Amino acid sequence: MKTLLILNDAPYGSERTYNGARLAGALAHQEGHEVKVFLIGDAASAAHNKQKVPAGFYNLEVMLGSVVKYGGVIGVCGTCMDARGIAAEDLIAGAHRSTLAELADWTAWADKALVF
Repeated sequence: MKTLLILNDAPYGSERTYNGARLAGALAHQEGHEVKVFLIGDAASAAHNKQKVPAGFYNLEVMLGSVVKYGGVIGVCGTCMDARGIAAEDLIAGAHRSTLAELADWTAWADKALVF
């Protein structure tokens, strides 16, 4: 099964990106499941490295890193990165600057596309 998750919301302040990342991690852990995550809009900030959150609070950098660890792919909208001052070297390991064209390719590739 091939699943694409498109995350839109800021990493903190709303639980939508958190829940999308949780689901992506759970799917990536399943045998025979391929996962791609596309971060667009305010969700682009979820892939920023060196996040520091209060003790006991979830950390999107760690959660998305787990998706990558289990073979998932993370793409971050390049236009959204530019609008937020995020450079490619600011991204977590395993995430890459992406494009709307790649999102279109991933959408055609996926058996299921989920939007958070």
